[in-house]
Amino acid sequence: MKFMLLIHQGTTPLPGSPEWDALSDGERGAVYEAYGAVNDTPGVTPGVRMQPPSSARTVRVKNGRTLTTDGPFAETKEALGGYLFYEADDLGAAIELASLIPAASMGGAVEVRPLAEF
Repeated sequence: MKFMLLIHQGTTPLPGSPEWDALSDGERGAVYEAYGAVNDTPGVTPGVRMQPPSSARTVRVKNGRTLTTDGPFAETKEALGGYLFYEADDLGAAIELASLIPAASMGGAVEVRPLAEF
């Protein structure tokens, strides 16, 4: 089965923020190491970290006109911060991998969504 893991940053400290800088060298290293291990997991197609929600634009088409608005329609704590794809035997394996993503234990969440296969 194929899954998309959507990483919601929540209050997770991000590199370059004062909250990130407040972490010890060991804590920051552990985060990088954990993400590296997740990306090296067989079946994982690494995604990328996204820019903050303030850089986003939402696009809609209404009556043939393209309309754009700044940012997503979500509270910042719910905003998507990154993603990856994972091919696993079952949902349990995908959930287990999601639990290893640092954001899941540092103030964020990881949504595990099976991909539709046609």
